[in-house]
Amino acid sequence: MERKGWKVGNANDFLGLSPEESRYIELKQQLGRKLRERREARNMTQVELARHLKSSQSRVAKIEAGDPSVSLDLIVRSFFSLGANKRDLARVIAASGRSRAAG
Repeated sequence: MERKGWKVGNANDFLGLSPEESRYIELKQQLGRKLRERREARNMTQVELARHLKSSQSRVAKIEAGDPSVSLDLIVRSFFSLGANKRDLARVIAASGRSRAAG
């Protein structure tokens, strides 16, 4: 494709993200995936989690999707409301770094 004049890159190149911004986005996505796994393991719906957080189902869906508008504060509070402790959260963060290093 490059021979035909196309520029080849990835989403970070296209969006002009710094390495730090890219890692932050990856972390939020990983936290969202793990939050969903934790919620589903407790047979809890997004609506039920939203009620615990005094938030909305759509906000929980945004957390789980890694939406950039969601604050880390809300993500952390969501984990804690599902019974996670600081060590559980640290494991998720550490796993995010390992998966990035492997990729």
